Amino acid sequence: MKPLIEITTVPIQIEMKTTNAKLEYARGTAEMEISREKNGLQIKSRPIKVNIDTFEARNSLSPTLARYLEQGVQKGKQAAYEATATYARQGQLLLETQVGEELVTRFAEDAMMKDVKTNVGIDFLPKGGAEITWDPGELNIRYEMDKLAIDWKMGEGSFEFTPGDIEFTVTQRPDVVIKYVGGPIYVPPSADPNYEPVDVRV
Repeated sequence: MKPLIEITTVPIQIEMKTTNAKLEYARGTAEMEISREKNGLQIKSRPIKVNIDTFEARNSLSPTLARYLEQGVQKGKQAAYEATATYARQGQLLLETQVGEELVTRFAEDAMMKDVKTNVGIDFLPKGGAEITWDPGELNIRYEMDKLAIDWKMGEGSFEFTPGDIEFTVTQRPDVVIKYVGGPIYVPPSADPNYEPVDVRV
């Protein structure tokens, strides 16, 4: 008698997809800035400077009030000195006088000689000349080369890590297929055209 049922199993099918881990390095960027400072040539010249001081010459012609007062004081002192000298000479004459000599005549002669020496009436103007000074000339030459500055800006590189991955995909699920392979079943069995009675003997 042939089996009536055929049982078939369908295995599970799994698809596995793997992704390897990877480490990626991103390069850093570099930037360069160049700046230039211009200097060049500088020439500074100062010509000679002549200083003319005419203060004393002008004061001899038209003195200021302060100088006029100062000159008056000087003249007063000079007159006092001269008067003292005159009295000293006259005292000396008195000491040297002989009997019978007239003192008035000696005093008159001394005064006349003094007037002749001092009161000539000639004076030179201006009494003082101009004072001339000068500052020497100056020449300065300065040269500076241009300055070139280079600035580097370096960006640091970075690492990027991608972990590995495993992906499972079930492409076919497991299954059990039960298939009836026998012939038709008649109820009652006697309806089967190929029915053969079963002989049961007791």
